[in-house]
Amino acid sequence: MSDVAGTLTDAGTKMDKAVDVAKEDFATIRTGRAHPSLFNKIMVDYYGTFTPLSQLASFQVPEARMAIISPFDKGAMASIEKAIRESDLGVNPGNDGVVIRVNFPQLTEERRKEYIKVVRTKAEDAKVSLRNIRRHAKEAIEKLEKDGDIGKDDLTRGEKDLEKMTSDHVTKIDDLLKHKEVELLEV
Repeated sequence: MSDVAGTLTDAGTKMDKAVDVAKEDFATIRTGRAHPSLFNKIMVDYYGTFTPLSQLASFQVPEARMAIISPFDKGAMASIEKAIRESDLGVNPGNDGVVIRVNFPQLTEERRKEYIKVVRTKAEDAKVSLRNIRRHAKEAIEKLEKDGDIGKDDLTRGEKDLEKMTSDHVTKIDDLLKHKEVELLEV
């Protein structure tokens, strides 16, 4: 049974990672409020190397719809500003030579609905990832049974545990999705 347990543990770890990725993806979709995690996926052309914005600057959120970005290297100011402008945040940053101010306009109803579609797509992608992990683990368990390493009972128990684990992770993604949709519809 230890081979089945190892397969299930491995699948569980991968499923946890898939949920974490979904959570990170949801965090980068903007709601009505400014938040430093909105900038997590933005890559800046920093002297010819694409670098995550979070490694090039610090962030402050003094108001609900404003973020202040303080670059560590003032020479990167123009590159950071360009990367933010070209990102999918839909904002127009401005700089005063010291910091970059990003004002987030109030989301329109239409924009909110677009974001909800994006969030639902990301949630579905995460569920597909979970199903792929389940399929690979199921194949591994079936192979153990076929090779004679485990019995029919262990196979059945392993598949049942895998199914429960998968449905628990799908529920986590559904909960994240519900929470994000509520957040997006909040005016």
